[in-house]
Amino acid sequence: MVAISRRGHNRTNARRPALAIDSPRLISLPFQTFRHRSGALYLGIDIGTSSVKAVLLDEHGAIAAQSSAPLEVSRPAPGFSEQDPRQWWEATVRAVQTVPAAMRSRVRALGLSGQMHGATLLDERDRPLRPAILWNDARSAEECLELERREPAARTITGNILMPGFTAPKLLWVARHEPEVFRRTAHVLLPKDYVRLCLTGERVSDMSDAAGTGWLDVARREWSDAMLAASDLSRAYMPRLVEGSSPSATLTAAAAEQLGVPPVIVAGGGGDNAASAVGLGVVRAGEAFLSLGTSGVLFVVTDRFRPNPERAAHAFCHCLPQRWHQMSVMLSAASTLEWIAQIVGEADLGKLAAGAEAHGLTRHSPLFLPYLTGERTPHNDPHARGVLFGLRPDTMPAELTAAVLEGVAFAFADGLDVLTETSDPVGEISITGGGARVPYWGRLIAAALRRPLTYREGGEVGAALGAARLGQLAAGEGTEADVCVAPPVVRIVEPDAPLAALLASRRRVFQRLYRDLKGAFAEFA
Repeated sequence: MVAISRRGHNRTNARRPALAIDSPRLISLPFQTFRHRSGALYLGIDIGTSSVKAVLLDEHGAIAAQSSAPLEVSRPAPGFSEQDPRQWWEATVRAVQTVPAAMRSRVRALGLSGQMHGATLLDERDRPLRPAILWNDARSAEECLELERREPAARTITGNILMPGFTAPKLLWVARHEPEVFRRTAHVLLPKDYVRLCLTGERVSDMSDAAGTGWLDVARREWSDAMLAASDLSRAYMPRLVEGSSPSATLTAAAAEQLGVPPVIVAGGGGDNAASAVGLGVVRAGEAFLSLGTSGVLFVVTDRFRPNPERAAHAFCHCLPQRWHQMSVMLSAASTLEWIAQIVGEADLGKLAAGAEAHGLTRHSPLFLPYLTGERTPHNDPHARGVLFGLRPDTMPAELTAAVLEGVAFAFADGLDVLTETSDPVGEISITGGGARVPYWGRLIAAALRRPLTYREGGEVGAALGAARLGQLAAGEGTEADVCVAPPVVRIVEPDAPLAALLASRRRVFQRLYRDLKGAFAEFA
C-alpha cells in the first residue's frame, strides 16, 4: 500500500536547517512523560511538514506523554515542495512506538490532524503514484485561473480564492504535465487521511481538512459536484466525509499490533489549524488564536459561513459540527528565523533572537518583507519574494534579525485587518507554534496587532492535543464543554505603547514597499 513510483521525477532532498523551529530538539526531547496516572489515555497524531507529533492525553485532560519523529521535504524545482507519503506512515509508527508500551495499551481512542492541502494521488490499489504535492507548493498558479474559468461560481461555492496551495489546482497541474499519473489516479487523499488509510484501511476525511481542497461546498459541508467536474473528477475519487469529532473508522488488527495500541476508534480529526483550535479551546464564535509555526495563521471561529475571498481570507469548516472559521495565512513565519540564521551563520536561534531584542528597532532600522515563498492573505501573490530594505554599511546581524521578526509581525497585522472586516468581533488571541517560544517575537506581534497575546500550557503541541481531544469526543467519553476547554494561562503579553507607536509608523512603509514592488515580483517570476 505504500509503494511509490518515482518514474519521471528527479528528486533531491532539501537540506534541513540545523535547528528547525518545529523540530523535537526545540520541544525539548523526542519523548517526554509527564504523568503516570492509571486510566484511559487518548492518542493524538499530527502529520506536520517537518515532523509527526504524537500526544497522549489522560482522562483529566492533561498531557501524559509526547513524542515526535522528523520528516524531510523535497524541492525538485523552484517553487516545488513534495513529500514521500511513506514518510508520514513510517514517522507515525516511530513517534507512537517511542511511547512506553504500558501507556500505549491504555489508549481508548485516536485522533488525527495534519498539514492541509497536500495532494496524495493513489491508484486503484491505494498505492501512491507520485510524491505528494504540499501546501506550500507554488507551481499551479495558472491552474487556479483555469479552474475559476471552468467554474465561474468557484468562489461562491468554496468561499475562497483558489490558490496554488489548494489541492484542486494541483490536480489540474498533474493532468497537464503528468497525464499518465492523472489517468491512473483512482483516489485523492490529504496527508492525515493517507495515514488514516494506513491505520484503518478506510478512505475518510473531515470537513475542516476537506474545506481546503477547493472541492468542498463549504456552506453545505459536502463535496461540490460542480468543482469536481471542473477538475475532471467525481465523488468516486473523494473520501467519505465525517465531522471531526465523529468516529471515522477503527484501527485494523495489523495497524493496532504495529503501533502497540488496542483496535480503537479513529476520530474524523481535523486540519492542523482547526485541530489546534480545539487544543486551545478556541471553539466558540469570536475566539481566536495565532499560530507562529513554519507558516503563520490567524484563526477566528465563526458561527456561520462568512467568506471574504476578495481579501484572500480563508473561510473553512471547523472540525466541530455547525461551526466555521476564517483564517489569514502567511506562508513564511517561523521559517524566516531559520532562514536569517543561515544567512548570518548563527545556529543558536535563541541567541539570535536575544541579540535582536538587545539591539532593538529604530525608525531607521531595515525593513523585511517576509514573502520568501509567496504570500496568501492579503495579497494572494505566489510571485512575491522576501526583501530586505534599508541596508547600510554598518547594518549588523542583530538588526537583520530584528527586521525579520518585525516583518512577520507586520504580516500578522495585515491579516488581522482582513479578518476584522467580516468575522465576529475578535476576542482573546491565544498563541501557539514553535515561534511562540521566542519571547521578543511575542512582544513585537502584540505591539503590531495592538492586542494582548495569551500563552497557554501545551500551546506548542496544539494540533496533536486537539486531535487527542477529538478522539475522546468520538469515543463518547466526555462532552464538548468538558473536553474542549482552554488550557491554563501561562502569561499574557500586553502591547507596549511606545513600541506599538514605532511599529505603526514603520508598517506604513512596509505596506508601501509591497505595493511598489508587486509588478517587479511578477516580472522576476
